[in-house]
Amino acid sequence: MAMLKDVTLGQYFPGTTPVHRMDPRMKLLMTILYIVVLFVADGLLSYIAIAAFLVTVIAISHISPKVVLSGMKPLIIIIAITGVLNMFYTPGEGEPLLRLWKLTIYKEGIVTAAFMIVRIMLLVCGTFMLTYTTSPLELTDGIESLLKPLEKIRVPAHELAMMMSIALRFIPTLIEEADKIMSAQKARGADFDSGNILKRAKALIPLLVPLFISAFRRADELAVAMECRCYHGGKGRTRMRVLRFHSVDWIALLIMALLTAAIILLKVFPVPVFGI
Repeated sequence: MAMLKDVTLGQYFPGTTPVHRMDPRMKLLMTILYIVVLFVADGLLSYIAIAAFLVTVIAISHISPKVVLSGMKPLIIIIAITGVLNMFYTPGEGEPLLRLWKLTIYKEGIVTAAFMIVRIMLLVCGTFMLTYTTSPLELTDGIESLLKPLEKIRVPAHELAMMMSIALRFIPTLIEEADKIMSAQKARGADFDSGNILKRAKALIPLLVPLFISAFRRADELAVAMECRCYHGGKGRTRMRVLRFHSVDWIALLIMALLTAAIILLKVFPVPVFGI
């Protein structure tokens, strides 16, 4: 139950910081570029530069680091498994550090596993910052604006943007609903905490039925509410706030471009730090 409360994806924390005031289109583009940079990065110095950039963004946005780190808790098992697999299955040169049955650990495997764990953590924390500092309405407008050119080939940009933003918006709602259902079932004697992983997974099956019923009920209520307000898609709709790029957006883009150039240079001309 504590794990469910730690899931913060889709939550929005209002604010007036420069990160909050940025155009949602620029934040979406920078998030995509940030992900690309993470997968291009190679070497300790590259990851230090990306981590410094992320820490700066978190500090400017005034989002508590505890909130960002708490969102990592549900992914700890996945991150740990990924690190272990990379550690055991990465080939190396020279003598192995450890042999366990048919599994061998080399120095290269430990380095690769460490970099993979750091990469996933930076990736998750960076993408969290998009939803933390962008309201669902702004996110919808930004996605729709970026997808607008695809309407020429009959791609429903408005509908796709609406679907993605509603999905993100309802993640915290469904998590809260699941938490309430778990509390109610615990009060009736259900046990979700004891036993091995298989027993815990089997204990969660009775949770899925009421959760799906609740999700379908909320979806039906939302559809009825949209119909009552004469919603017929994005055709002919106007916006209260017209998206425009400001100086803070261009400054952020310049910083992101410099970071990208630095990571590419470090990829082409690696600078070893502590022999890594």
